[in-house]
Amino acid sequence: MAADAQKQLQELEQLAQTLGVRVCYDAMTGLSQGGGGLCKVRGEWRIIMDRRLKAAERLQVISDALRSRFDTEAHFVSPQVRTLLTAP
Repeated sequence: MAADAQKQLQELEQLAQTLGVRVCYDAMTGLSQGGGGLCKVRGEWRIIMDRRLKAAERLQVISDALRSRFDTEAHFVSPQVRTLLTAP
């Protein structure tokens, strides 16, 4: 994983935690096969994704999930991560 992608991933994971969203990596097989996404488990927001995803795919899953449901504007993030969060 490239150092820049790893840094952005850590920043997104920290933002998710700040927003009360738990990020989980798991092996997704069978009926749960796919990239991952946002869900609510016992009242707790989670982003669950396949641990075999590449860094760029992980960035996409987390940024899509946060953008879809949460207001991230009030939280400081680097310009690179802000671009991920505001992409259409």
